[in-house]
Amino acid sequence: MTVLLVVAKAPVAGAVKTRLCPPAEPAQAARIAAAALRDTLDAVAATPGVVPVLALAGRFADAEDGPDLAAAVAGWPVLAQRGDDFADRLAQAHADVAAAYPGRPVLQIGMDTPQLTAARLAAAVRRLGAPATDAVLGPAADGGWWALGLRDPEQAAALRGVPMSTPDTGRRTRAALVARGLRIGTLPVLRDVDDWTDALAVTGLAPNGRFAREVAALRAGVAVARRARAAGPLRPARPVGGRR
Repeated sequence: MTVLLVVAKAPVAGAVKTRLCPPAEPAQAARIAAAALRDTLDAVAATPGVVPVLALAGRFADAEDGPDLAAAVAGWPVLAQRGDDFADRLAQAHADVAAAYPGRPVLQIGMDTPQLTAARLAAAVRRLGAPATDAVLGPAADGGWWALGLRDPEQAAALRGVPMSTPDTGRRTRAALVARGLRIGTLPVLRDVDDWTDALAVTGLAPNGRFAREVAALRAGVAVARRARAAGPLRPARPVGGRR
C-alpha cells in the first residue's frame, strides 16, 4: 500500500502565501492557504488504498483555521519537518516515512495544488506502481514540481542539493533522479498557487472548493474597496432648511 505524504506548512499569518499580498492582507493569505490545505487533505482522505501521512512545519494551534485542520488529520500520523532547508526537509520526510513504513512506496505532494482530486491522486499512485517505473514526477507550470513518487523513498536523498522554488527545479530534480539510475514516469502538468494570478487561475479549475470560496471572498472585498475609492470621499450632507 502506497504512503500518500502531504508536506505542508501551518498557515500562520505572515508566514505563508506572502506573495498573495497584495491584494490579500497576511491573515487573508493565511486563510487562503488553510483552505488550499483543507481541499488537499480532503482529496487525500478520499483516495482509496493509500496510507495518508502529514509532514508539518509549525503548529496548527498557531494557524488560521487550526482546529478544523487538526480535525481533518485526526488519526493520521503527523511528522514534524526537520532539516536545514526545504530540500533537506523533503528528503528527511521521505526518510522518516521509509523508517515508519519499510518497503512501501511514497507519493509526496504539497499544499499548493488545491485543484487535486482523489481520481488524479489515484492515477498517480497507479503510475508509480507501473512496471519499469522507479519514480514519478509531476511537473508544475512554473518549472517546479507538484508531486514526487518513489518506490524506494530513501532515494529522496537525491533532492539534497537541488535548489527549490526556481524555474529549473523540476529539470534539476529529474536529472538528480536519473543520475541515480531511476526510471521516471511523468505525471500531468499542474499549476501551483504562488501569486494572485495563480490563485485566480486555479479557482477556475476547482470552483467549488474551500480555496475557491476564500479567493472569491477576497475578490469581492477588493471590488468593494475599488468602487469606494472610485466614488471619492463622502461629502457632508447639506442641512435641511437652508444655511445655519
